[in-house]
Amino acid sequence: MIYLDNAATTMQKPPCVARAVAEALTSLGNASRGAHEGALNSNRLLYRTRGKLADFFGCPKSEQVIFTNNATEALNIALNGTIRAGDHVIMTALEHNSVLRPLYRLREERGAELSLVPADGRGCVDYAAFERLIRPNTRAIVCTHASNLTGNMLDIARIGGLAAARGLLLIVDASQTAGAVPIDMARSGISILCFTGHKSMMGPQGTGGLCINGDIEVEPLKVGGTGVQSFRTAQPREYPTRLEAGTLNGHGIAGLAAALDFIRSTGVEAIRAHELALARRFYEAVVGIPGVRVYGDFSTWDRSPIVALNIGELDSAWVCDELARGYGIATRAGAHCAPLMHRALGTEEQGAVRFSFGYFNTNDDADAAAEAVGAIAGGNE
Repeated sequence: MIYLDNAATTMQKPPCVARAVAEALTSLGNASRGAHEGALNSNRLLYRTRGKLADFFGCPKSEQVIFTNNATEALNIALNGTIRAGDHVIMTALEHNSVLRPLYRLREERGAELSLVPADGRGCVDYAAFERLIRPNTRAIVCTHASNLTGNMLDIARIGGLAAARGLLLIVDASQTAGAVPIDMARSGISILCFTGHKSMMGPQGTGGLCINGDIEVEPLKVGGTGVQSFRTAQPREYPTRLEAGTLNGHGIAGLAAALDFIRSTGVEAIRAHELALARRFYEAVVGIPGVRVYGDFSTWDRSPIVALNIGELDSAWVCDELARGYGIATRAGAHCAPLMHRALGTEEQGAVRFSFGYFNTNDDADAAAEAVGAIAGGNE
């Protein structure tokens, strides 16, 4: 199988990730739940990995790197923990349901007010709209770093500068970019960065986190056992314990730490260059095929390595199945949990077929995928 669904999860991992998980399964106890060697091994792993992630993302304090099961949980913690009754939040049409649904619930339950920065037919936003939408009660700007459908990237530093100038929180969903695009929270003005471990971080599923920049009070989404301050009736207030109730996925975090070492030794820029070269090779091969419509802004290659397309009026799910069964190519079709983006592109009914490239893909993969698209399009004439 040619795996081109890396925007959903990277199935091909560095070999060191599997080795680290296997070793952790027989060497880790429960962090903060004992002083024996197994518990201490787990504590040491969490401490080291927090430090690596803080350095990797430019988060000033490693204790404010919080482990979660995925970006969805991280975003729920960040949004539920900072948006208060009556606050106003600015979001964009590029957002995944991991941002949209928590915000919609906050609107229903807390009376939060929401404003949308729209996208045009290429999935691009007007940056001046962020400024226009700010109100006296605006609390935060929440946005993805890159669309999981089109691959279009937002200028986070530009948005971060505006947020800082107006005293707003900037909460960023880095699900599509963490590990494959350089991110520096301090330089970009990111208040809270939410990431997942199983996509471009190349780690196991069930890993992720949020990084908190500065003195931001994030209230816990869940409370419970921490292994410390057990006689207190309330959750401890210190980070990271404040937001990490219950046993963490130490085995997965061991794999994430190994993946992070692989990324750092390989180089984020080298990974990015390889993935974008593959996406560009594929895009240039398919964009001129009769009947093929490609979505997104390809006037710049400062983007995520994603190419979404449709073939004539063929249902995207049918095309995806044909690619898998007839050509052995794994892609993703449908709505991609991005309803507002599909509305902007005019693909609500048809959906789109997404090809997303990863570090372990090759030129042959890109060429085979382009040939398959051409064959399906030719059969549709």
